[in-house]
Amino acid sequence: MYDTIIIGAGMSGLAAGIRLAYFGQNVCILERHNTIGGLNSFYRMAGRDFDVGLHAVTNFTKKGEKKGPLGRLLRQLRFKWDEFALCPQLGSKVMFPGVELKFDNDIELLRSEIAQRFPKQADNFDRLRGQIMDYDDITPDNYAGSARTRLAEIISDPLLIEMLLCPLMWYGNAREQDMDWGQFCIMFRSIYMEGFARPLKGVRLLLKNLVKKFRELGGELKLRTGVSSLKIEEGQCVGVTLDDGTELMGRKVVSSAGWWETMRMCEEGIKPPTSQPGRLSFVETISVIKKQPVEVGYDSTIVFFNDSNKFHWVKPEDQLCDVRTGVICSPNNFEYGDGANLDEGYLRVTALANYDRWVDLSEQQYRFEKNRWYDLISDSVVRFIPEFRRHVVAVDMFTPKTIHRYTWHKNGAVYGAPEKHLDGTTHLDNLYICGTDQGYVGIIGSIMSGVSVANRYCLQDAG
Repeated sequence: MYDTIIIGAGMSGLAAGIRLAYFGQNVCILERHNTIGGLNSFYRMAGRDFDVGLHAVTNFTKKGEKKGPLGRLLRQLRFKWDEFALCPQLGSKVMFPGVELKFDNDIELLRSEIAQRFPKQADNFDRLRGQIMDYDDITPDNYAGSARTRLAEIISDPLLIEMLLCPLMWYGNAREQDMDWGQFCIMFRSIYMEGFARPLKGVRLLLKNLVKKFRELGGELKLRTGVSSLKIEEGQCVGVTLDDGTELMGRKVVSSAGWWETMRMCEEGIKPPTSQPGRLSFVETISVIKKQPVEVGYDSTIVFFNDSNKFHWVKPEDQLCDVRTGVICSPNNFEYGDGANLDEGYLRVTALANYDRWVDLSEQQYRFEKNRWYDLISDSVVRFIPEFRRHVVAVDMFTPKTIHRYTWHKNGAVYGAPEKHLDGTTHLDNLYICGTDQGYVGIIGSIMSGVSVANRYCLQDAG
């Protein structure tokens, strides 16, 4: 009998496990995949390390500062700041036709850019910042509501609204075309007010430290161990049944698998009305170049681009991908310091994709379309950054099929379902959710989601 069974060894599941193990709980994390991390994982190919998912960690806090999500995370999980080894971004951009906005980890740069390019909106932007600072993300009362509607009440230039929304939707919005006001406020703080950072060694360093601490505290991690169903008795979740038929009993169960995926595990007849699963999925190309990106003219950390004045955040219905908008990131372009040994450069480009069309391809068609869309995406990208392709020495690409394999999310939905369950509860006693479908996004958000659910529901009797 476990005190708590956790489904999924992503960031939120590992964090929940660490927090509970600190208090002496007998905790078991079950992971269907053969590795940890979920979408934010990594692999090695032809002698090179590739990250999957992670571009940058949001919510950056400088060493010694105790405020903000990162400071709370370090205290709750008892990590030292140096164990995450976060290096801040060089600087990023939002690029639309004829106008760009630079931003970094100091909100004043973005404010000055808006004052220069949208001078009539500077005061309105200050009003927006004030409302975001006043937003209380502890209580969910003001979470719902259209971010577009609220923004239109404050900012009178439609183009600026689209440009502000673009990075926030790309980095954590499961709802097509619009986003919840609360989600907008949370993402605005995490990206524009706190900012981007990354460990030199990428996501593997974060995952390595999380797993190491979990195991040092006596936690049990089972890979290649999928959960087929939840065991339910008298309205309570009392354990899980594994794919091989083994039954594990637990006083509480925490699922980081996603709301739709967790409800799928419930027995027929006691499932609640389920919200629709998410529809937004991605492809991402990874180009290895023989020079540093700055040497070929790409000196930004991340570029969010859109090729019209209207930002279209919607699943492409008629084709495999949509190259009108995208994200360009170089993991080389962070402030690593003089000791960093970066032999090769990397450029990662993300585009919206249609899961159904990708999974319907034959194996031969799949390989062909990956090559074709690598070229089409690269053609789109060089409208916004210098030509880099003659320096490419190796490429790879992941698709919605890859995302589904790593996360098991329906439709390969990167950010889960549009409807979030902020309090982490379900229709069953002793069953809770954490992670993306609780409404926490990004690396720091995912980790804090696991911590918050552990604190609120699994440690009442910890003393």
